[in-house]
Amino acid sequence: MNIRKGKAEDMKAVLNLIQELATFENEPDAVQIRVEDLVRDGFGTNPLFQVFVAEVETDTTETKEIVGIALYYYRFSTWKGKTIHLEDLVVKEKMRGTGLGYALYSEILKQGKKDNVRRVEWNVLDWNTPAIEFYKKSGAKILDGWLVVQMDEEGINHFVDSKLKI
Repeated sequence: MNIRKGKAEDMKAVLNLIQELATFENEPDAVQIRVEDLVRDGFGTNPLFQVFVAEVETDTTETKEIVGIALYYYRFSTWKGKTIHLEDLVVKEKMRGTGLGYALYSEILKQGKKDNVRRVEWNVLDWNTPAIEFYKKSGAKILDGWLVVQMDEEGINHFVDSKLKI
């Protein structure tokens, strides 16, 4: 297994893992992003994200297969300053339980230490008990009392177009 920074040519495999995660999270039709979006937004003039990829040699050839990703970006907290947001940590189903997820998780935390961030944060679904237990064992805190709030594209358009007064 090898973990390295992702490259533009890895984005097809990255998108496949994003789709696998969406299926795991019971949202198989939710992914709207395309390979071109990932290349543009991750490797353009002002990259919006970075990604670590985990690759292994395939059994049948000497080529390497990307079997896991940790996609992250930097945020700014008014309380903490520079932070990292781990958007997705995905391991192909056939590779779960091999230590690959731990290796990717470790790489993100090492990156945070290297960058002197004061917090690394991410979301986890409340039904994903194995992940929650893993995070707790690693020393992460699961925050009570906080809810994730989002406005999707339809909501944004409705709000802006209707000039909604609250």
